[in-house]
Amino acid sequence: MGVLKDLQPQLVFKYFEEICGIPHGSGHMEPIADYCVAFAKAHNLEYFTDKLHNVIIVKAATKGYEDSPAIIIQGHLDMVCEKTADSNIDFLKDGLKLGIDGDEIYAEGTTLGGDNGIAVAMGLAILASDNLEHPRIEAVFTVDEETGLYGAEAIDVSMLKAKKFINLDSEEEGVITVSCAGGVTAECILPVTRKHAEGTQLKVVVTGLLGGHSGVEIDKERANSNMLMGRLLYNLNKKIQLNIVNVAGGQKDNAIPKETVLNLIVSDKDVAKVEDTVKEYQHIVSNEYKTSDPSIVIKAENLGKGSHEVLDKESAEKAVMMLLNIPNGIQSMSADIKGLVETSLNMGALKVLEDGIHAIFAVRSSVETAKASICDRLISMMEFLGGKVEFTGAYPGWEYKKDSELRETVIRVFEKQYNKKPIIEAIHAGLECGMFSEKIEDLDCVSIGPDMKGVHTVDERLSISSVERTWNLLLEVLKESK
Repeated sequence: MGVLKDLQPQLVFKYFEEICGIPHGSGHMEPIADYCVAFAKAHNLEYFTDKLHNVIIVKAATKGYEDSPAIIIQGHLDMVCEKTADSNIDFLKDGLKLGIDGDEIYAEGTTLGGDNGIAVAMGLAILASDNLEHPRIEAVFTVDEETGLYGAEAIDVSMLKAKKFINLDSEEEGVITVSCAGGVTAECILPVTRKHAEGTQLKVVVTGLLGGHSGVEIDKERANSNMLMGRLLYNLNKKIQLNIVNVAGGQKDNAIPKETVLNLIVSDKDVAKVEDTVKEYQHIVSNEYKTSDPSIVIKAENLGKGSHEVLDKESAEKAVMMLLNIPNGIQSMSADIKGLVETSLNMGALKVLEDGIHAIFAVRSSVETAKASICDRLISMMEFLGGKVEFTGAYPGWEYKKDSELRETVIRVFEKQYNKKPIIEAIHAGLECGMFSEKIEDLDCVSIGPDMKGVHTVDERLSISSVERTWNLLLEVLKESK
């Protein structure tokens, strides 16, 4: 018997457990898509699928709702696959091992995939039920959201009739999301030339930062280790001959980097200058970030004598110019929505490759022209320095809709169910609503979801009681959508 068989709503958790039993990590979507198609066939429902394995399933309106506007229920099929060092699960072959701890569902030693398996489970439960009241339902299940919204970008929506869209990819009950940022990955590439250098090898590390999500947590004003290293390089360049062997920090454009490492070759007489500069800079940075990032450590380690290929003088000076002056962090706040970051960028990864220095940014804005302006600034600086910028993974923003019938319905139902007002929120991160708003003219969107925590980590948890309340909210919204 299933681990979740006694939980309510029973049908939702039945489908969620079945989904958890099917490998469905990003990039490996065929098994879960086949499951959805088999479901549609078993329930005699109209369905569509494509070569990427996006799936759309349509259910006709129930009696009395034949003339009501159709509604899209949307979630994504893929999950982030992370596991503990001692877990033996093969995400390409094995299902998850579910457990219950009080009010929470978890997976043993792995991510749970509540993001966004619970959305798919709710959609399937609506499609399978014969005792609900609702207009025409168009359930849209996309692939590879976690790696770049690729399914939503490519999906054909020509068969859809709905102008109302409920995304179930939010992770906090009581919050109705009504807008999100668009974004693009910008990879700045600065060509370099090298020379041979001998001397004392020094390793300088900026570490101990809090980091965080470059969209959700950019407003916390936390330090970026790559940008801190740029300031340190500028100060070192004023005092010594800067022979850079390598500089590397961060791994993903959408994560604020927590550590950056610099390798140098210096003359014996300059070792003390570097060490003194590092100590002085540690004091400066500790003071500047004493509240937002209090545990920053900057240290220099002597690795002994050695010889390496290093950046020549001109390349080092251009690198310093780029790292000191390139924009980063919050660029503007929204004038329409108090407290919302409108435009930002984050240098999430920095590395030196054979063809030059690569600085990789996540650029975000809820205003497309503002996003384009930031991209223009990057292009202008890099071209001036003799480099270039390559853009990938662009996705549109979801602009706030001042007149939203769907939003008002969700608010009204929420207040009736919870006896309090919901939080109306715009987020500085990407949701698939932006992609669909670009594809479907005048689309009316909201995003809701149950409480989850530790998403994308092995500590992921899904609240059972919150799923039930969110399910009841969703059903009542459908019932009132005449």
